[in-house]
Amino acid sequence: MNATAGAAEVTRLATGEADFDRRLDALLDWDGVSDQAVQARVNEILEAVKTRGDAAVIEATNRFDRLSVTTMQELTLAPARLEQAFYGLPDEQREALSAAAERVRRYHQHQKPESWQYNEADGTVLGQQVMPLDRAGIYVPGGKAAYPSSVLMNAIPAHVAGVREIVMVVPTPDGVLNELVLAAAYLAGVDYVFTIGGAQAVAALAYGTDTVPRVDKIVGPGNIYVATAKRAVFGQVGIDMIAGPSEILIVADGGTDPDWLAMDLFSQAEHDEDAQAIMVSWDKAQLDAVAASIERLLPTLDREDIVRTSLGNRGALIHCASEAEAVALINRIAPEHLELSVADPERWLPEVRHAGAIFMGRYTAEALGDYCAGPNHVLPTSGTARFSSPLGVYDFQKRSSLINCSADGASTLGEIAAVLARGESLTAHARSAEYRLKR
Repeated sequence: MNATAGAAEVTRLATGEADFDRRLDALLDWDGVSDQAVQARVNEILEAVKTRGDAAVIEATNRFDRLSVTTMQELTLAPARLEQAFYGLPDEQREALSAAAERVRRYHQHQKPESWQYNEADGTVLGQQVMPLDRAGIYVPGGKAAYPSSVLMNAIPAHVAGVREIVMVVPTPDGVLNELVLAAAYLAGVDYVFTIGGAQAVAALAYGTDTVPRVDKIVGPGNIYVATAKRAVFGQVGIDMIAGPSEILIVADGGTDPDWLAMDLFSQAEHDEDAQAIMVSWDKAQLDAVAASIERLLPTLDREDIVRTSLGNRGALIHCASEAEAVALINRIAPEHLELSVADPERWLPEVRHAGAIFMGRYTAEALGDYCAGPNHVLPTSGTARFSSPLGVYDFQKRSSLINCSADGASTLGEIAAVLARGESLTAHARSAEYRLKR
């Protein structure tokens, strides 16, 4: 059944229903794969930029962002422009952005891995060398909304990792620049900023042009054209992930203010109409109270229409029988954002296997993680938390294995390698190892 008429028509489910599994699967289903028309258009843009460089970037940008530029210089922002944006902000915004940047930087400094080596008894040395990428590309969405927080979350880990150059692309439809986004780029240490977006920006980063440097990896979310382009250029460059709509799963034990929980659901639903906000509880009275809060608070939102559509299409309030069932649902859904709005969230952690980020306790609103808590807000979506992790310093570094055999080590390992190589009928491998045996 659905919530009361006049509310957001949020789906109500109960784990004991005969068709619960089918209904939940339908609710979670998200097909982020491009249709043939999108794929064809993206392929056309990628090929144009690959073969014609800046000229193709300018053409596509004029067409899709409603501009009339003639040179790439008009789509390039100098470092002085970023600095101007930062110092031109109102004091309150500048201080908040700086505080958020410092917290994100401090958190990610703890992630930085070190190179290591160890010595074996015969003198052989084995290890791992960690090195940063030379150049990273940061895609920052524009258009419907501007996300300075995304600049911080993508660029600061790259900077902490030691990436030599950070290249940012951000579309500016109708030529409108967002000062907060530019200020965030200044704070995060971005080296180049180009006001381009869409598949043409991804292509420019992947292939390089006379103006846009070719990068080693592209990170950051975008629309279906951006996601399709990132998938297409993977292999030419690295990518972070193919991001789907934003998600939140709240597990509540009945002790949290229902208005808080309703607003936490809204905080993700307001991203766009495809976002998903789900709450699970074994306390039916709490679910009913949150449904009432949704109905009462929804008309007070600036983005009411978006939230209403999101909750109506993909939102749910789920009544489960126990904490154990709630844990099973967490791991089945593998949410991007998980709020454990319970009395003792630490107790739950050993059982939570799949979640992008875990927000623990009644006071930890997911929105804090979006902006300033410190951990990265670029997270796996659409169930990919089963095998993916948040963006971090490690995404901007690579590892090389180190092997330095002593004479004794080469002889010991050579005997083993030769036997295995001959078992694979690779005699040159075997003989290469055998040349170094001690006779």
